[in-house]
Amino acid sequence: MDVKTGFFYLFSVVLLFAAFRVITARNPVHAVLYLMLAFSQASAVWLLLQAEFLAVVLVLVYLGAVMVLFLFVVMMLDLNVDSLRQGFWKHFPLAAAVGVVIALEMAYVLMGGFFRQMPAVAQTAASQVSNTKALGILLYTEYLYPVQIAAVILVVAMIAAIALTLRARKDTKFVHVDDQVKVKARDRMAVVKLAATQPAPAPAPPAETAPTAAAEKKA
Repeated sequence: MDVKTGFFYLFSVVLLFAAFRVITARNPVHAVLYLMLAFSQASAVWLLLQAEFLAVVLVLVYLGAVMVLFLFVVMMLDLNVDSLRQGFWKHFPLAAAVGVVIALEMAYVLMGGFFRQMPAVAQTAASQVSNTKALGILLYTEYLYPVQIAAVILVVAMIAAIALTLRARKDTKFVHVDDQVKVKARDRMAVVKLAATQPAPAPAPPAETAPTAAAEKKA
């Protein structure tokens, strides 16, 4: 076993351990940290496979942006873990069945990909260009439809997450867009008719002043 194979097994073992701890850690912050460790080990595996572009993107996008955002959100939300774990064993059989189905599907896809030969056109293109360009050629030629399907699924998941978590607050003022579009000028402004000119008010009679102190002395 050479050095490259040894590093591959080392990174793979740490990756599997970190992925297992992500779903078993009791503290959400620890789970996020283990997920960051898993991404770093996956990036190292990409480097061993000479896919530098994927490794750098994994570090910059996920470790540098997404996971830091996750960490800040988890730390600021102050989640109550005990309330989240209520009913865990109630839904465990269904979750385990779904997990087994997903694992079997992934095994079927991966094993089929291992034994399938790359097309001659793709091999020729991959041998003549860099790995970044070869990845782009594969994504937008052979795997064009899977990429588009994955993009649609991600958009649907994002919309579903927003729809499930969005709650209307009673203490905020909200105006429907339809009401704003259908509004008329008379609904926003009231015209009050006033007379053009009005007579000036009569001057008030001068008030009688009390006698001054000098007039009292003369008297």
